[in-house]
This record gives sequence, structure tokens and C-alpha cells, in this order.
Amino acid sequence: MIQRTAVRTHTFTESVIRDMTRVARRYDAINLSQGFPDFSAPQLLKDAACRAIQDNVNQYAITWGTPGIRQALVRKYAEWYGIEVDGDREITVTCGATEAMAAVMLAAVDPGEEVIVFEPFYENYGPDAILSAAAPVFVPLDPPDFRLDPDRLRSAVTERTRAIVINTPNNPSGRVFDHDEMNAVAEICLEHDVLAITDEIYEHIIYEGEHIPLAGLPGMRDRTIIISGLSKTFSVTGWRVGTIVAPPYLTAAIRKVHDFLTVGAPAPLQEACAAGIDTLGRDYYDAIARDYLERRDILYAGLRDAGFRCNPPEGAYYIMADFSGLSSLDDTAFSHYLARECGVAPVPGSSFYNSAEDGRKLVRFAFCKQAGTLERAVARMRDFFG
Repeated sequence: MIQRTAVRTHTFTESVIRDMTRVARRYDAINLSQGFPDFSAPQLLKDAACRAIQDNVNQYAITWGTPGIRQALVRKYAEWYGIEVDGDREITVTCGATEAMAAVMLAAVDPGEEVIVFEPFYENYGPDAILSAAAPVFVPLDPPDFRLDPDRLRSAVTERTRAIVINTPNNPSGRVFDHDEMNAVAEICLEHDVLAITDEIYEHIIYEGEHIPLAGLPGMRDRTIIISGLSKTFSVTGWRVGTIVAPPYLTAAIRKVHDFLTVGAPAPLQEACAAGIDTLGRDYYDAIARDYLERRDILYAGLRDAGFRCNPPEGAYYIMADFSGLSSLDDTAFSHYLARECGVAPVPGSSFYNSAEDGRKLVRFAFCKQAGTLERAVARMRDFFG
């Protein structure tokens, strides 16, 4: 037997983030690498999930999502953003935002086309483009501010450009792109007849600025694919309930791909998330933003005290930190060293860049943890580097 693998898998690795979770477990380190909470989901959601299971909502749902969650999303987009959505023709519920991005790329991008990705970027975007036989084109956002440069973006567009991926609030940089930046993206999409794929999974976790859905800008509703989900908002990353809002012509293709990738997201968990969307009001969203701000400030102060260089993020729940003043190791070696010797596990910065060299002195920390967990991690790093 010829032992080989498909060529498409040769140009990317498995997830570095998930690997660092295994490293954290190996050394019994505090896991500030993978972005999952160590605290409970809202009781209302857990009760709703149990109730759905007891009510025998245990079989396949409609492939593209239960009516309950789709109608809850229709109400949410109208209330929060003034965006009218057709729940029957424009919404697809997926197994997490990760599957959503893969399904969108496979449905909307043809082999040989290009997808523009801002870097630093969430690690899935490049492989998703490659799996679609497309070419990712990386546009840098320069630290420490990570502002979007419209001229740099415009120069990256070619006749093969099919889509621009923009993630706001951003993982890993923490940027919340402002009106000028979002309007620049919209202008370029309209000028060059390009799609926008927006990853808005952290839409409710904002400390400075505001979340601006690109689909709400003039001319963008019919050329924007909105990816989001309930994992981060409701602290249920293991439930794998992601969402896609797209124009009908794109939704029809996305649903076909989604059907053959996963068939559907877990039916009882969709019903629980629908209950959360409809029942948890703005007080809940304000509270999670306040809680995450407190956690951000604990980690940010601790990293600075320990000798890292970093800026406080505007949104999401990650801090990118420069460790060059602390060690001559590269980012991967330093991440393993910190987990093994200090008992705190970050993610190597190179996993968020096309050229690994650009992230060699950076690591990313997640602060979606209890304040006590973060305080222990901070104390360990202060003592270790003090």
C-alpha cells in the first residue's frame, strides 16, 4: 500500500491552540491558551437543555436549524442591529462557528480564487481557504494598535479576490474595528465586487467602542456573510452551536455543504440556545462585558508587572503579549517553558501569522476564566519573573 496523505493537508498543521491545552494538562499548568471558560453557563440555558432532552428533542433537527433558534435569531438581529433577516431563507445553524467558516468557504469560494485575511488571524482561516483550493492572501495589521490600513487592503485585491474575512471583535489582537475601518472594507468590497465574510462570535464582549455589523452598512447586506454563534456569549463552547446569516443565493449553497459536513447541530442544545436568546436581556449582555473587563484588567496588570509588553484589548477575551524582554527563546519554546516551569500555558504567537517569524516573540493569553484562576496565574508569573 502506498502510504500518503492528500496534498491539501501538507501546508497547515493541526491546531496549535488545542495542542497547548494538551501541554497544559501534561504539566498541570493553568490553561490560558484555549478560549473556553472555567465557570458555569447560565442556569436558564442548562435547564432548557435538560427540559428539551426530557421532552424527547433527541432526533435530527431540520438540517439548517430548528425553527425556534432561527426565529430567535431573526428577532435578535432586528432588535440589536436593525437588520431584517428571513429565518427560512437566510439562516443556517452549524456545529460551531468553526464549521460555519469551513462551510462558507466551501460554498462561496472556487478553486484558484483568493481570500483576504487580516493578520494576526484566528488559526482556522488559512486552512479553510486551502481546503477550498483557494489561496489565502494575508494583510498585516501592525502592532501595537493593529489598525486596518485601507491602502494596504486595497493593494491586496486582485481580479481573483473573492472574499475578505474580517473578525471583530478580533481574536487574537482584541481590536474592535471602528466606523472608519469598517466603512473602508465596505467601500473596497463594493468597488471590486467582493464578498465579506464576517466572524462576529465575540460581538457582545466589548470594552471600548461598539460592534459594527458590516451587513448593516449601505450596499453590504447582499454581499456579507455573518458568522457568529452562542459558544462565547453563553459560555457553552462544548455545545457547538454556530450561526450563519447570508443572502438566500449564498444560503442555498451553504446549506448543501453544511448538510454533507455535519448534517446538523445538536437539536436539544439549539432549543436551549433559542431560550437564551429570547429570555436573557440586555442586562445579561452588559453583565458579561463588565465581568470580562474585570478579568481583562487582572491579567493585563499581571502581565505588565511580570515584564510582558502588551496593550489592553478593546474586545474579545485575549491578550497578545511580547515576551522579548523576558527570554531569548522563540514563541513555541517559550510557551512550553512557561507551562512546564511556571505553570501557566499561553499560545505561541506564530500560530496567528502566515510567516512564523512575525510571531516569534509573541504569545496569546486567554482571560475567559474565573477571577481567582487569573489571580493564581498572575501570581505565578510575577513570582517566576520577579
